[in-house]
Order: sequence, then structure tokens, then C-alpha cells
Amino acid sequence: MKAQPTAAEADALYAEYGQPLEQQHEGKYAAITRQGRTVIAATVLTVADRADEEFGPEEPAFIFKIGGPSVYKWR
Repeated sequence: MKAQPTAAEADALYAEYGQPLEQQHEGKYAAITRQGRTVIAATVLTVADRADEEFGPEEPAFIFKIGGPSVYKWR
């Protein structure tokens, strides 16, 4: 089991993979894995479902509102 995520880790993931999405996708939600894999959707429930389908249980994702604060870690 991986260590629990820290706020610094979430901030770093968003800075690297989320911020570049802000111009095109502001207000949408992004699920971002520790490896940088990303899915984007209009609602938090949709992004969570898509992340579950695409990443599976082995690759947990952090969920962010693009252009906003972190929402929560999924799984």
C-alpha cells in the first residue's frame, strides 16, 4: 500500500498536470494519477467514474476542479 498523499504532493501534481489545462477546461474536473495520467469531465461524478474505468484500483487518482481547489482523493 502506498503512503497517504500529502497536500504538497497534490499541489505538485496539479502544478504539473492541472495548470496547463486551465485555459481550455476551467471549471471542469480532472482526475490525475501519480504517474500523470489524466481524465477530464464536466462533473465530479463523471470524472470519478471515468477514472475508475480507465485507471482501475491499482492506480488511484487525485480529483481537482480545474482552476479551483482540490476536491478529494479518489480511492
